[in-house]
Amino acid sequence: MVTRVQTVAFQGIEAVPVDVQVQIAPGVPKFLLVGLPDKAVKESSERVHAALYASGLSLPPKRITVNLAPADLPKEGSHYDLPIALGLTRDVQAAKAAGFDSAAVSWGYSTRSALAAVRPTYLVDSLQELAVAIADQPILRLVQ
Repeated sequence: MVTRVQTVAFQGIEAVPVDVQVQIAPGVPKFLLVGLPDKAVKESSERVHAALYASGLSLPPKRITVNLAPADLPKEGSHYDLPIALGLTRDVQAAKAAGFDSAAVSWGYSTRSALAAVRPTYLVDSLQELAVAIADQPILRLVQ
């Protein structure tokens, strides 16, 4: 099964939609990242692994393939870490089951106006706004 998470790539001041597709399959344990990632994006596997470990989670000993589509669009920066982590933990399915279609988090990544181009259900600039957005979602929890 492929878990899909939407994010954006920044081309100047434009936010171009990117589909992060995460597949966990049987096979020799390996983390593959494809879709024209730069050095910072390729290093996301280490950052995501460390973040999940620090949260008490671990990656399964399986073949993990992360595709950043479209393949012809260069991807750069570390803002792909969160979508990859969400795809790996499959929290996206839990969020959708709770009726939470999409969210864009702008702090540390871009401006509110740049992310508005991808039309998320919620657009938050701080943890407080995120807490308000998910307050009525019983499956989602904000850990402080």
